[in-house]
Amino acid sequence: MSSRAFITGVSGLELSATEREFIRGMRPWGFILFKRNIESPGQVSDLVGELRDCLGKADAPVLIDQEGGRVARLGPPHWPAYPPGAVFGALYDLDKELGLKAARLSSRLIAADLIDLGITVDCLPLADVPVAGADAVIGDRAYGTEPAKVAAIARAVTEGLEQGGVLPVLKHIPGHGRATADSHHQLPTVDTPRNELERTDFAAFQPLADLPMAMTAHVVFSALDPAQPATTSATIIRQVIRGVIGFQGLLMSDDVSMNALAGSIAERTRAIVNAGCDMVLHCNGKLDEMRDVARETPELAGEALDRARRALASRKRPEPFDRQAARAELEALMDRVGTA
Repeated sequence: MSSRAFITGVSGLELSATEREFIRGMRPWGFILFKRNIESPGQVSDLVGELRDCLGKADAPVLIDQEGGRVARLGPPHWPAYPPGAVFGALYDLDKELGLKAARLSSRLIAADLIDLGITVDCLPLADVPVAGADAVIGDRAYGTEPAKVAAIARAVTEGLEQGGVLPVLKHIPGHGRATADSHHQLPTVDTPRNELERTDFAAFQPLADLPMAMTAHVVFSALDPAQPATTSATIIRQVIRGVIGFQGLLMSDDVSMNALAGSIAERTRAIVNAGCDMVLHCNGKLDEMRDVARETPELAGEALDRARRALASRKRPEPFDRQAARAELEALMDRVGTA
């Protein structure tokens, strides 16, 4: 049976009867978990299983934002804390190979945590390139300020996830690093000339264009489309994301309920679909909004369906892994940064 082209959150630690009915009737492609959905390993595993059971799809993608640092839905006491991306950048500056190794180890350990719970997709890596004066929403989540360095660390993060059987989602394409506002709260506008964007922001994403999935940035780039953020800009999706960057994987929006986007949830959803995103992401678990998103998203078909199938088919079986040894090695590498 076909799915609709949206990914949804849910409200709590277990599904309500109305949520079960919604999932069975509207058939989202996948799900995303947040801290409100997480209490203990057993509870998360049960919730993940119930989500898939409602769809009747054992391989339905379940996503999470587990970056490390301040963006981590799983954390102590049940799960380890992991360093933010900037730490890998700092180690990379001391020793390039050790920086890449630490990034790979961290994401491999994260993947092991996720697979234990049945979570198969992590919204990671970031290829955002921050600049001085930008909003702190990216901040220490970024791997650095040089595109080649950012792309190299993002690739290492990707490798760790993939070795652990978890699919990566590249974000926030074509770049959130220059934004002077947090798109959770308001719409950022970037006035940088196109040639500079291509030299810096877009250049960090180009080496990662083969990744299976990517998430858009709710950012206006006035040199490209002064009226619409990338998420709802057919021009940016066609000319930059699919064109200059060359990304051909499954393209999902950032959260449709974020305040950067204008209009009702239904209007935002239509704009995302019409701009050329393959998938609408809705995160807050509010059932009335979930229904609006579902009503406005088409059944997954055509090129979007092909990209979704290729993304899921690219997930690898987890490779053998000594978690204890890897954690000790990562901690030793982090000590190198602390003493530098």
